[in-house]
Amino acid sequence: MTRRLLFGYLAITLMVLGVLAIPLGISYKDRTLQTKTNDLVKDAFVQASRVQDGVRAGALSPAQLTAVRAWAQSTSPPVRVVIVDRSGATLLDTNPLNEDDAGRNFADRTEFQTVLLGGDVARGRRYSKTLGSELVYVAVPVADGGNVVGGLRLTYITDPIDADIRRYWVFLGLMATVSVAAVALLGVVLARWLARPIDRLELAAVALGAGKLGSRVEDPKGPEELKALAKSFNRTAARLQELVTSQDAFVADASHQLRTPLTGLRLRLENLEPDVADVAREDLDAAIAEVDRMARMVDGLLTLARADRGEPGTVAPVDVRPIVEERVATWLPFAEERGIALASGVAGATWAMGDVDRLTQVMDNLVANALDAINDGGTVTVWAVARDEAEPPTVEVHVTDNGPGMTAHERSRAFDRFWRADPRRRGDFGGSGLGLPIVAKLVRADGGEVRLDEAPGGGLDAIVTLPAVQLLPPPAGERRRRALYR
Repeated sequence: MTRRLLFGYLAITLMVLGVLAIPLGISYKDRTLQTKTNDLVKDAFVQASRVQDGVRAGALSPAQLTAVRAWAQSTSPPVRVVIVDRSGATLLDTNPLNEDDAGRNFADRTEFQTVLLGGDVARGRRYSKTLGSELVYVAVPVADGGNVVGGLRLTYITDPIDADIRRYWVFLGLMATVSVAAVALLGVVLARWLARPIDRLELAAVALGAGKLGSRVEDPKGPEELKALAKSFNRTAARLQELVTSQDAFVADASHQLRTPLTGLRLRLENLEPDVADVAREDLDAAIAEVDRMARMVDGLLTLARADRGEPGTVAPVDVRPIVEERVATWLPFAEERGIALASGVAGATWAMGDVDRLTQVMDNLVANALDAINDGGTVTVWAVARDEAEPPTVEVHVTDNGPGMTAHERSRAFDRFWRADPRRRGDFGGSGLGLPIVAKLVRADGGEVRLDEAPGGGLDAIVTLPAVQLLPPPAGERRRRALYR
């Protein structure tokens, strides 16, 4: 944000400088040329009045020639003075460009035609190929009693004017550079003054959204509006923490309080079994099953509430292989009782970033769902594989069954809370509809993802994807030692 604010300040400054400096430079250039031209017009009339008698007589006196030449040389750079008579013949040329110009007739030049024929003042600017420079010229009539008896032209090289204009542009550029540097310095200070409290507020909001309910914004040094916003955020965060803590306490208390009557109710129902006739045994078994389902739902709600509010725990490199093998060994007796084949397999190095306890709970939920979903005599396979070709590399854990599977619509809804598959397809095993939402919460806490795919040949493939750990190869000496003891 600091960079964006600084760029904004600089863009506005450059725009303002461009709007002001460029017209100012152009105006200075035009004004300088106009001033020099007006000065030349005044000087031309002064010199014309000085040589008026000589031009009328057709020849300038030595004193007039000396005075005009001295004045022309006194200017910097020297001004070229050309004086002609009524016919355009040269009476004086203080600086002829070549020998041909010394006695040439200037009647064909536009400026002298304007002067000699119309008696008007001619002025302009043209490029001289001979001198290789721009020239400013002024031509005025030499009059005697209202009659034009000749003309006088002053020619001035514009190099000094152009140099002065360039110096002015350099001055404007230096001023613009100093202004931009000052604005940049002040802009950095101002941008940081504005951006730091906003950045802190953003970090606190992100932390609060990630579950860190104790996140607060320190009293920022900035505008009063941002201070007020920070105080409002802190009040909101404190109120949210209070509400969530109260809700968690309620869920925990409710779960604890519900467990005792549910356990007592189940015991009472079991005590009735010897006294219940065979015709009511089915209803009693159904009641016990409902009590068990309610108990599982209470436990699931408590687990899900903890997962919702829980901050991401310590994520560290975890070897998936022993976890898979351990969970399969734990569930194997239960699978054997139903005649279900439960197998495991791990391919390659399966080190991933995660938490052992969360991954264990995820595996238990997925294996339990797979065992519940298939009929006796089915097959459940738990396997893991490293996907080094993925970007970034990942480790996938699969729990595959050959049961009835799910439709695409059912797979898209499977992670919704309290949603349960069609019992005609998956069987009604008294699930609470909270197992897969809990799995999704736990996997995402480790920075992974979980999805349900259709297994090859039918059934369901639950896939947990975790970030892989890039393990460095052992040193050469360690590799040799391992080879010796292999």
